[in-house]
Amino acid sequence: MSDSFGDLVGALQPGPTPRPGNLPGRAAQVLLVGCWLLVCLLPVFLAVEDLKLATGRIGTPGTLTVVSCEALGKGRYDCRGEFTPDAGGAAIPVDASPDSEAGDVVRAQLTPEGDRAVKAGTAGVIAALTLPSLGIGGLGFLPYVVMYFLGVRRGRGAAVLFGWVLTAAGTAGTVAGMVAAYS
Repeated sequence: MSDSFGDLVGALQPGPTPRPGNLPGRAAQVLLVGCWLLVCLLPVFLAVEDLKLATGRIGTPGTLTVVSCEALGKGRYDCRGEFTPDAGGAAIPVDASPDSEAGDVVRAQLTPEGDRAVKAGTAGVIAALTLPSLGIGGLGFLPYVVMYFLGVRRGRGAAVLFGWVLTAAGTAGTVAGMVAAYS
């Protein structure tokens, strides 16, 4: 075996396994928890505008008629539609949700920018809650991990139960949102 191949194989071999009870340092623990929070809470903050649109707090109410959907490859689509405001007026060309199909006619809200329309009403709200549900479900076991890092033993069983419940609720919300988006 050549030296370069041996070096490559050696680099790919797993290093020593950590002994039980070895934890990353405090700085690494804080970094891990911070990243976990960022990944799970970012979708919640990014969904605020879509939730406001779906509930009718911002935007213009009306009807969206999906005119065309062009396949972009790899299961992705670019859909175009015409938005007709409830107050009357000419139809406005807009971007439609990529989960639409040509010919769909749905209640929608036009964004304040006037460039896209999103599904409104109950189905729109549930669809807008898809990513926040995923993020909240991802937070389920964070309390247990923090307790483990801090060495707290009392209450870990409750933290695990809480983790399962929150993760199941997040999963259910994500699935419901996807069903609402594609219905």
